[in-house]
Amino acid sequence: MGRAVMLLLLLLMAAGGVAAGGPEVHSLRGSWRLGNGNGSLSLRGEVPGCVHTALHRQGLIQDPYNRFNDVMYRWISLDNCTYSRTFKTPFDVRKWQKVNLVFEGVDTVAHILLNNVTLGRTKNMFNRYSFDITSMIKEVNFIQVHFISAISYAAEQSRCHKAYSVPPACPPPVQKGECHANFIRKEQCSFSWDWGPSFPTQGIWKDVRIEAYNHYHLIYFSLTPFFVRRAQHWSLEIESIFKVVGAKPIAGLATVNIPKLQTQQTYSVKLQPGEGSIVLLVNISKNSTVETWWPNGHGKQIGYNVTTTFIIEGGYQIEKISKVASHFVLAETSGSLARSPGSLFD
Repeated sequence: MGRAVMLLLLLLMAAGGVAAGGPEVHSLRGSWRLGNGNGSLSLRGEVPGCVHTALHRQGLIQDPYNRFNDVMYRWISLDNCTYSRTFKTPFDVRKWQKVNLVFEGVDTVAHILLNNVTLGRTKNMFNRYSFDITSMIKEVNFIQVHFISAISYAAEQSRCHKAYSVPPACPPPVQKGECHANFIRKEQCSFSWDWGPSFPTQGIWKDVRIEAYNHYHLIYFSLTPFFVRRAQHWSLEIESIFKVVGAKPIAGLATVNIPKLQTQQTYSVKLQPGEGSIVLLVNISKNSTVETWWPNGHGKQIGYNVTTTFIIEGGYQIEKISKVASHFVLAETSGSLARSPGSLFD
């Protein structure tokens, strides 16, 4: 570790920048109330989950995959459903500069309200949605997620699109599926496929939680290993996205440690106000042999533990412990670099 880096670390610690506490995170998983559009149904709906699983658990429908039940239960996907629940705030809001309500996955088109105030709307099953609720959270809160039928939404989007044709409009009749799947950011096979039935359901399919924090917060973290053929060494790209509360940049350090590969590197970092990304490029020690991950039956499945530690001024220490497999290859093609696909662990 260089003198400048050591000096910065000592300054951060002297300023009280390395605090023991981190953000408050509380999941809203579990039992919600689920109702349909005309109010004729009201039942328990588990989160994560969907309308079909809730109805099946309550014995209101049979196994959707049995015989022609996919056609008989088509009405479920045509309805507009609502998930709702009451929850108590599990901490003293006055201690925190920022409180967010985070949905990791909403399927798909929904209007979200907290205490009868609109937080926002969703229309992408694959996006993470975060809403600032600092000024509206109370001691007891009521949250509602009003869904619109994915079938109806996709049909309306298709009707509004006049510029050019977007084929196919509908799947082959033998699939007994729904139309205009390409007009909605939703799992395409849920509208039917040649190997599966049509269940374009609605629901909160991933975690929902409250996050409260001061100064800054890590909201995204990923690792991408690759091989630089010209230099004949492995590297690891680490991307982190932070959200900073204040109006000034915040300095700090990031240390990456991969013991099995005899690699440890420390970087000076600066977080900008608002939401911003930090990318660290870690060069793996040439003294270490990196073993690649092979599919089952073709070789060993080797993973490497990676510890990434952030020590940021005015905040707290963040430690991310991940496992990464090295089979991303960066190949040279006509003088340029092209990355081949693979899978990661974190």
